[in-house]
Amino acid sequence: MERRRFIEVIAGALLATPLAVGIGVVLGGAPIVAQTPTKVATIGVLSLAPSVSAPWAVEALRKGLAEHGWVEDRTYRIVARDADGKAERLPAAAADLVALKVDVIVTSSTTAIRAARDATTTIPIVIAVGADPVAMGFAASLARPGGNITGLSILAGEIVAKRLELLKQAVPRATTVAVLLHGANPGNPTFVKALQETAPRLKLRLHPVEAREPAEFEATFDSITRAGANALWVIEDPVFHANAPRLVQLAAKHRLPAMWGNRLFVEAGGLMTYGLVYEDLWRRSAAYVDRILKGAKPADLPIEQPNKFDLVINLKTAKALGLTIPPSLLQRADEVIE
Repeated sequence: MERRRFIEVIAGALLATPLAVGIGVVLGGAPIVAQTPTKVATIGVLSLAPSVSAPWAVEALRKGLAEHGWVEDRTYRIVARDADGKAERLPAAAADLVALKVDVIVTSSTTAIRAARDATTTIPIVIAVGADPVAMGFAASLARPGGNITGLSILAGEIVAKRLELLKQAVPRATTVAVLLHGANPGNPTFVKALQETAPRLKLRLHPVEAREPAEFEATFDSITRAGANALWVIEDPVFHANAPRLVQLAAKHRLPAMWGNRLFVEAGGLMTYGLVYEDLWRRSAAYVDRILKGAKPADLPIEQPNKFDLVINLKTAKALGLTIPPSLLQRADEVIE
């Protein structure tokens, strides 16, 4: 009876504290150890502009994580920080994520990647969208990054050449192409160099112009008109993404046929894009997060390139600009907006 009573007391104690750590009891010679709670991983998202830390990007990341069996609020949580479009605020945003001791940081754009790298050399960093990380000094090579950064890379040369070729096909009369870039983006030289290498073959002259914030957009487009540019090529940047409708309106006002960085601009009324499917890249970044949280080291995970591109043409905008898009180009389009 005393032995039976002893067993009942011990069993009751175990039921009262099912998540206790380090309690071991011997019953019939077999130790019983209480379960240890599963750690909830914390995933930091760092971006320059709110548009990237806003729903579409994070939702794509969530979708990718779900495909790998992760459940939000049960096995992971997301903490997003952005710099409200001001590059000088990025270091503080990155430092905040480091202070929160996140398990991994997912980011995009060269400016934000650099801020994350400067904030930590130990927390893994996954690039969802970024310029060539080897050229930018973020990785030793694509095959073996060698540090705490890995992810998905845009190799500028190929996509720049294709975009410029498609713009020339859509606007054969174009001779001078204004190149709009965000003045604070350190990834710009990679794209400008690729443009300079491609333009002569297409008999195009380039006219680079900078804008750092929305307050400068109007004056920037006025300068494009004064320079006699008859087409526009926009280098991707989170600040531009966050202000897509405004930029599209200015291009229409100045009657500039434009090649934009992604379909977001064309859906807002821009002429055309041959670009990355950003939702797909953010979804694919989840595969890196999954492997890292399961013990893989960023240094050993090869950097991948995008494999999905969309050619989207807005025929309504073409008609408003007096352009006739060649049938051969329309046939190649993944989507035509009418």
